[in-house]
Amino acid sequence: MIGCKIIGLVPAFALCALAQWFDSPSALAQRVSEQTEHKLTFNFELRGRYEQHDGVAFGKDPDLENGVIRTRFAASYRPVSWLKFSGMLQDARSPWYGANAPNSVRDPVDLQESYLELFPDTKTGFGMTAGRRMISYGEGRLIGVPDWSPLARTYDHARVYYRWPKARLEFLFVSPVKIRLDGFNKPVLGDHIWGAYTVFPGLYKKTALDWYVLRREQNRPGGFTGGSTLAGTDKLRINTFGFRLYGPLPSAFAYSIEGAVQTGKVAVARQRAGAWVSRLSKDFSVSGKTLTASLEYKFASGNKDPHDLSRNGTFDQLYASNHDRFGHEDLFGWRNVHDLRSLEALAVTKAIAVNFMYNNLWLASARDALYNSQGRAIAQSAAGTAGRHIGQETDLFATYRHEHWLLGAGCGYFFAGDFVRHTTPGASPIYVYFFHDYSF
Repeated sequence: MIGCKIIGLVPAFALCALAQWFDSPSALAQRVSEQTEHKLTFNFELRGRYEQHDGVAFGKDPDLENGVIRTRFAASYRPVSWLKFSGMLQDARSPWYGANAPNSVRDPVDLQESYLELFPDTKTGFGMTAGRRMISYGEGRLIGVPDWSPLARTYDHARVYYRWPKARLEFLFVSPVKIRLDGFNKPVLGDHIWGAYTVFPGLYKKTALDWYVLRREQNRPGGFTGGSTLAGTDKLRINTFGFRLYGPLPSAFAYSIEGAVQTGKVAVARQRAGAWVSRLSKDFSVSGKTLTASLEYKFASGNKDPHDLSRNGTFDQLYASNHDRFGHEDLFGWRNVHDLRSLEALAVTKAIAVNFMYNNLWLASARDALYNSQGRAIAQSAAGTAGRHIGQETDLFATYRHEHWLLGAGCGYFFAGDFVRHTTPGASPIYVYFFHDYSF
């Protein structure tokens, strides 16, 4: 059992905790930075997570006991004020899987980042970045880095932008890098997004606005998107028009609203889809401690008639970062779904935080599929007779931070709804984990 293995690792964690008093790696990196007048900097991360999954794929697959270890070494060099080079090596392994671990949890030493920046710190004027980089826009709902994953998505990209005191206009091209176990990772440039992303950080007082126009193109729609009814016989061309409005409200409230509509084509079908997110949060004082409570509603459209191959109504989540969006177990994606989510975060001390999250999910269309966090179909009732309620998930997790160390543990339980019980073996997944992270 995972509990026994974690207990066996306690001495190693204790040694790691003692090592904080002899933090020579970060001290050395700081010394190098100072000696080079901050032109050369180094960063390092060592993260381990040990987890138990029961009810995998709602009972279709065997239960999984897993440990994942990720190591990163990054460096940046700034020879002049207007030019910066950055790079990162990443090594991800899952030793409990054995020799046949899949590329979702294993990627021996490879190039995670390698890019240049022009005018990186200029507050106004022209700037650009190009190369391989982990990139996130807005809250990462459409283009993001799922950093909870052992590998974390990275992109080959080019971005050109112009900054004013109260606005930033950017043109971008991003192509996700595909993991290869038989060689170095590389992008499939036939799968990419190009477009414009504009930010107005001071639209009105403290209110901010993002708006974007993105064009996603793929040469193999069925192979990449995993659509449940549309065969991959043609190209995918999807246009996404969206905005994000966010800022504070009186009485310590804050809000965020994001909406997007899509046009274009998936194979021979016309793409007509949309999605929406609304979130309201507030800080409370409980016995002198800060409690942040938030309520969020999410929607993404689905196909009303799966037999109509001339029209596709399933929202394309692009390259989303879905961790925590629909529950800590990462079971679902932003496609054909309604989700009501609450999150309460209590700052017990400056170092300790405890969180409770609740999600309640329904299908937007009872005849379209249920999609996983990668956007692939996992179950469907084409007749729409299995019901719409997907289920509910509760999650409890806590973190402890001290200097360069972060420790955390959590558990999640999914209560299967009518749709899951009728279209799968109906098991309720359980997720238990412990992680540690050392970084500087």
